[in-house]
Amino acid sequence: CALVFSSDGGMNILALVTARGRSKTIPRKNLARLGGKSLISWTLDLARDCSDLDRVVVSTDDEEIAEEARRRGAETPFLRPSALARDESTSMGAALHALNWLDEHQGYRPHYLMLLQPTSPFRISEDIEKTLALARDHAADSVVSVCPVHHHDPKLLMRINAEGRMTPYDGASNAPVRRQDLPPVYALNGAVFLVRRDFLLERRKWYDERTYAYVMPAERSMDIDTPWELYVADLIMKDRMQRGTG
Repeated sequence: CALVFSSDGGMNILALVTARGRSKTIPRKNLARLGGKSLISWTLDLARDCSDLDRVVVSTDDEEIAEEARRRGAETPFLRPSALARDESTSMGAALHALNWLDEHQGYRPHYLMLLQPTSPFRISEDIEKTLALARDHAADSVVSVCPVHHHDPKLLMRINAEGRMTPYDGASNAPVRRQDLPPVYALNGAVFLVRRDFLLERRKWYDERTYAYVMPAERSMDIDTPWELYVADLIMKDRMQRGTG
């Protein structure tokens, strides 16, 4: 990664990689093999090689994942409490715990936290660079990555009632519409969340109406959550590696 925030400016970025040991859909998902190495390794290797990131810390409740993180050059200064690593636990809870732990035990207070989830293995250094550039250029409280949505515009969404009949989704029109006439619609892709530390601690949210969006292409926006998505991602990654583009 090229330097976005100069060292003499005192800006530092904490990259936090969240990785629970359990997963409801894919057993041991973060250690599942993808293109010859663990899923989490794709994110850790990218973050490790980005000079813009002051530190790369993994928040996990699992010692095996922690060992994998250390092998990849990341820090594991703590194990996440089990109460924050349940199926219903959120990345927000993990982020707040990490910020508070690092402040209390190490006196470390980064200006920004960048959440990098292992389930987005196709992000590249450019995505990190451009997210940081948006934050720099706009003095943004937060920047989040999104991707275009091609099949879920609200005007095309429908419900099926109890009788099996189709009705427009809330706010949708039942008038025929051509897809090419629809306005662009975007969805969070989960690849990059960059949030000012003070904003995160005070507001306890990743974004609000003043958040800037960084648009990523669909081919880098895949979020792995099911065995089928892992299977497809493995095929794509192996193909890219064979062609020298992975």
